[in-house]
Amino acid sequence: MSDHDNSRKTPVTIERLLEVLKNGKIDTEHGMMRWSSNYTFLVSVAHEDITTMAVYKPQKGERPLWDFPDGTLCYREVAAFIVSQQLNWQLVPPTTLREGSRGLGSIQFFVDHNPEQNYFSFDKDLAPQLMRMSLFDYLINNADRKGGHCLLDAQGHLWGIDHGITFHSSHKLRTVIWDFAGQAVSDDILADVEKLSQALSDCDSEFYKTLRGLISESEINAFSARIRRILKSKKYPQPGPGPNYPWPPV
Repeated sequence: MSDHDNSRKTPVTIERLLEVLKNGKIDTEHGMMRWSSNYTFLVSVAHEDITTMAVYKPQKGERPLWDFPDGTLCYREVAAFIVSQQLNWQLVPPTTLREGSRGLGSIQFFVDHNPEQNYFSFDKDLAPQLMRMSLFDYLINNADRKGGHCLLDAQGHLWGIDHGITFHSSHKLRTVIWDFAGQAVSDDILADVEKLSQALSDCDSEFYKTLRGLISESEINAFSARIRRILKSKKYPQPGPGPNYPWPPV
């Protein structure tokens, strides 16, 4: 990954970017981002020798939803990042929870990408990355995987954004990525999911403790059940009854 300081383009690690997002000064607010249903701001974050662009979603700007507890969307954004990292899939940009200019909220590294590109315009060679994202969305119970929530960076790496409505204890999966429904999950992906299962089953693990501070116990139990279901079936889920696609799709 690269930072967004115009004076330097030094590759930096996810860990370093996370440190910047956690401890940096929110230098400049560049205004609200278009098309977001919640208050979302593009900001600059500066720490030591790095200045980067980030997406700031204040808790106070979250639109109330009938099926998700108020004020929890920013926590779920961070939970999705934590799971992505535990899987070692790097699907979610570095994300943390912190105080900002408009109060507590999630701060996520801004992925530099071509806004004209999205899931519906991707080449077939992205299938291996999309396979991970498809299964990831099932595991976190993503209720809003739109085509425009799939970003491709300059290095050809696929990132997923907007994970505020995830981890519900009831089935909520709505996604545009049904390409692999019913297909067998590869052994390497299953091995990663098995490691995730082991970390989640250890209540003393740092992963479990961190996740428990972000989502409820019932949501963790439902998350664990989805993991076990995949490890048993070894297949990508099929669309079920009810709405399976987000609206709008992009």
